[in-house]
Amino acid sequence: MELSKIKDFVGGWFIGNFEPSLDNREDFEVSVKYYKAGDIEKKHLHKQAVEYTVIAKGRVKMNNEIIEEGTIVKIDKNESTDFEVLEDTITLVVKTPSVKNDKFIV
Repeated sequence: MELSKIKDFVGGWFIGNFEPSLDNREDFEVSVKYYKAGDIEKKHLHKQAVEYTVIAKGRVKMNNEIIEEGTIVKIDKNESTDFEVLEDTITLVVKTPSVKNDKFIV
């Protein structure tokens, strides 16, 4: 058994084609992220990856839509979204494939 801390990984990303990573791979990447109410991410898109975001705890707004706890959001490649945290939130994010430099601010 091996134990690791999310805080030891960049942005909560702990599996994927980057370092540090518990499993360096190109087919997908995974993160767990902790947000505080008021946090935002600028509108962006991925040209090669599809992103799945689970709102495990909390509530956010993406593209002017309120997303509640327990919802899974699929963002297709070339589809843009922004991200505003309405209350303290925990997400689980999976992107496939794991492509370096595939985040574009729009």
